Amino acid sequence: MTKPILQDSLLAKTLAEYTRDAAPELCEKHAGNEVLCVACGHRCVIRDGRVGICKVRFNEGGALKVPAGYVGALQCDPIEKKPFFHVLPGSPALSFGMMGCDYHCPYCQNWVTAQALRDPDAVSTIMPTTAAQLVKQAQEHGAPVIASTYNEPLITSEWAVEVFKLAKAKGLRTAYISNGNGTPEVLAYIKPWVDYYKVDLKGFSQEEYRKLGGQLAGVLDTIKRLHDMGFWVEVVTLIIPGFNDTEQELMAMTEFLASVSPDMPWHVTAFHKDYKMLEPDNTTAQALIRAAEIGQKSGLRYVYAGNLPGRVGPYEDTHCHSCGTTVVKRIGYRIMEKTIKPDGACPRCATVIPGFWS
Repeated sequence: MTKPILQDSLLAKTLAEYTRDAAPELCEKHAGNEVLCVACGHRCVIRDGRVGICKVRFNEGGALKVPAGYVGALQCDPIEKKPFFHVLPGSPALSFGMMGCDYHCPYCQNWVTAQALRDPDAVSTIMPTTAAQLVKQAQEHGAPVIASTYNEPLITSEWAVEVFKLAKAKGLRTAYISNGNGTPEVLAYIKPWVDYYKVDLKGFSQEEYRKLGGQLAGVLDTIKRLHDMGFWVEVVTLIIPGFNDTEQELMAMTEFLASVSPDMPWHVTAFHKDYKMLEPDNTTAQALIRAAEIGQKSGLRYVYAGNLPGRVGPYEDTHCHSCGTTVVKRIGYRIMEKTIKPDGACPRCATVIPGFWS
């Protein structure tokens, strides 16, 4: 049996010990001990002893090995930080992540975990744990939601499903915070176990996506497929000056989202200089408001501007699309006032606002 050709770092060698066999739904054995992985849109054909693009799924003797039994990051966050604005406002979410990503975004804000096997400057450690321990921690923190985040959850779906099966048995809700580089196979695999899905739509240009290591068409297909399959979907776009912020691009993006569903919440967030992308200016509040206005003109009913608290006018709040009443008032991740009814009805006109409110 050939040992996998992983990086020589101590972290890579350690991670190789925290693995299990891939779910049969997410791999296909080929001749010559090759294996096809369908956990993400790259659909890597991995030879014996090699790793996939994500750096954490590898072929050992014709068997696809995948991450399990650890976390690289663990935090109890406000669910608004994910961001979900139409899911249990004000609730904590136990957020866990592993290592690795199938993209290599130069502005990655979780690069210490996501790029740990690709970038020698990303110094990370892991904490061995069990699914039962994670669910217990969520309960101890009073978190009704447990979320797979910080790295790309699609490439660690077997572990997420193991955790989420126990979480749902205890009455918890579950979420993915993802780049959306999915496949029909992986979405079918996680569907029984994932309630809420946040997609990071990074732009609307294939040229831009190629620089990040992805394919725009695959992400757009994933967004449509998620909606058609009945996941609750919210989309976020990091607005980067000079990269994805032209009026033409933002209009095309939001018209696409509105064609999938005008009720799909769209969040625009501010870029700040981090990791390797240091050339663009930080995004201003004015730029976020401009993007949000474009989204509304395209027909989106629920548009939000985040991570510049108190500086984006009404775009932190949830409004009834019918009468304009503010039903959830926010500053940053804090809920200042919530008048929406438990069934999502507006207290003024009784229009039902899509989401999960109680």
